[in-house]
Amino acid sequence: MQRNGKRLIVVGDRVLVKSEDGEERTNVGLYLPPTAVDNQAIQGGRIIATGPGLPMPDLAEPGDEPWRVGARETRFLPMQARTGDYALFFRKAAVEITFESQRYLVVPQAAILALVREGEHEAGERGSDGFDF
Repeated sequence: MQRNGKRLIVVGDRVLVKSEDGEERTNVGLYLPPTAVDNQAIQGGRIIATGPGLPMPDLAEPGDEPWRVGARETRFLPMQARTGDYALFFRKAAVEITFESQRYLVVPQAAILALVREGEHEAGERGSDGFDF
């Protein structure tokens, strides 16, 4: 994310979220129970930026000597969360930051409970019940 000539880079399996103030109903239509809102256990917001994902281990061939092989490109396990998704996440796992006078939350992907993605679903994407969604 770039702002005023400065660039904010999200690392690893984290996402940058523009938080939504706690309400009973979110802007995307999800209803949160009053206990979740009161305790601020769960919060929602729009994902502004994502990190590259978890780095994958370098799987060298057995017997390879890694120092003799040329530089290898780092590979990442991609994340489910995408820029523009609405994320519902555990508030306690989030870290609040201020960047260029704007408040954001940095949330690890493991703390995200659900994503709301607008638009078409990917071909062959199925829910846990086996039905297309």
